[in-house]
Amino acid sequence: MSGGRRPWRALLREDPGAVLRTYLVTDTALCGGRGVVDVVRRAVAGGAGVVQVREKGGGGAERAELVRAVVAAVGGRALVLVDDDVELAVACGADGAHVGQGDLAPRRARRLLGAHAVLGLSAGTAGEVDAAAALREDDGAPVVDYLGLGPVWATPTKPEATAPLGLAVLADLAARSHAAGLPCVAIGGVDLVRAPSVRAAGVDGACAVSALCAAPDPEAAAAALDAPVPGGAAA
Repeated sequence: MSGGRRPWRALLREDPGAVLRTYLVTDTALCGGRGVVDVVRRAVAGGAGVVQVREKGGGGAERAELVRAVVAAVGGRALVLVDDDVELAVACGADGAHVGQGDLAPRRARRLLGAHAVLGLSAGTAGEVDAAAALREDDGAPVVDYLGLGPVWATPTKPEATAPLGLAVLADLAARSHAAGLPCVAIGGVDLVRAPSVRAAGVDGACAVSALCAAPDPEAAAAALDAPVPGGAAA
């Protein structure tokens, strides 16, 4: 989040679909022997525009080492966020953070991140979307830059998640988010087969975990996920 980094928050506001379209959430176990950094590097080469480092295991030093390695590997070609740990994001030079409903309060997260970093927030109900939209800075700008809507389908990568939304509810929440001026992405069970229907629901981006981390060729998988939907939504 130093002055030399790309102005991701401004870029996201200008064209959220260009930034959020293909969004990788890392999973160390699924990356296997290749390691997270190699998968990230390949996925970004294939078109992933966002990398969220989600690492629940290991100690603080190991997690910091991983985030720094991802930031270095990406080299500004994609937006790098840290899941949950806002202080780690700041300390390791990530471009921002993503927090859940039970994590650090968004206003507190924004204060720690500063004005130029990107802040995402998970939401799975109309009430949570409305509450996020109501969070405003003194100048009227939103505290949160985008919403992660889900889970769309049940997923083994986050078994503690709430009940799946399904596509109809996803479409309703995406419309509600956009009406409030907040871009949104879909997460939870999204793969190459389901991605077109997710995009058709009106979100700005599709988040993938297994579809990229466990892919034999993460670059090709990211390119396929990032490809335009024939005759479909541009998101």
